[in-house]
Amino acid sequence: MASPPPYDHVRAVMTYGHVARTVAHRLKYGRRLSLAKVMAEQMGRLLGDEGGNGEGIRDGPILVPVPLHRWRIWSRGFNQSVLIAREMSRKTGHVLEPDLLRRIKSTPPMHALSRRERENLVKGAFALAPDARGRLAGRHVILVDDIWTTGATASACARLLRSAGAVRIDVLCWTRVAVGEH
Repeated sequence: MASPPPYDHVRAVMTYGHVARTVAHRLKYGRRLSLAKVMAEQMGRLLGDEGGNGEGIRDGPILVPVPLHRWRIWSRGFNQSVLIAREMSRKTGHVLEPDLLRRIKSTPPMHALSRRERENLVKGAFALAPDARGRLAGRHVILVDDIWTTGATASACARLLRSAGAVRIDVLCWTRVAVGEH
């Protein structure tokens, strides 16, 4: 209560476990790109009434994938969050904004790090696109990611989105690590 998160809601299709991890890792590391569609379909089921008529919200919601650093995209060949968000956009009609956020600092893989270590690592790792303020002012943002571990990445992204004028920020991910398991 003393330190509320910079986003409004977090939703995940399932708790992180064997099935969730296998699907996410096959997309990310096994290059099974068709899994992005499967993930997007299930994630899309978690969207409620996402209309833009809430108080202070203009237009409909926009999908903003968590960005990867250009070196990670270069080595992997894609950003899995963009692939998932693109499929969600096709299914829902929500506008996809893949370039509003940029990852400007390369960070090592964070799977073995604590919450505090992750928070320190992502400080200054993200930036807004030059024209982001006008595109975000008064908007409802759905921040799309594949795996939520501690929330450090989503929080860093949400702070920037909020500072640019986003009125509502919901985080939507494929899987979420249960509290105490990271």
